[in-house]
Amino acid sequence: MQHNTKTNSRKKFLLWGTALAASFTALRFFSSKQKPIDQPAGDMVKMLTEDGQLVAINKDLLSAPGQKIAHEDIHEWIKK
Repeated sequence: MQHNTKTNSRKKFLLWGTALAASFTALRFFSSKQKPIDQPAGDMVKMLTEDGQLVAINKDLLSAPGQKIAHEDIHEWIKK
């Protein structure tokens, strides 16, 4: 009789452990929150596109700083 209680106890333990692991896994998938795309205004940089539109871009999306454009190049670009 003692052998039966040990077997039932082990089965219950394994069943509860499996149920607990499954619930944590399901909770992880259903409650995953994505980061919002819109950031506060302090993290935004205003830039001019090639077609002349002013856009605000998140600083985190920008790559390493590049070279500044020369004044002559700006004047040539505007004349085109």
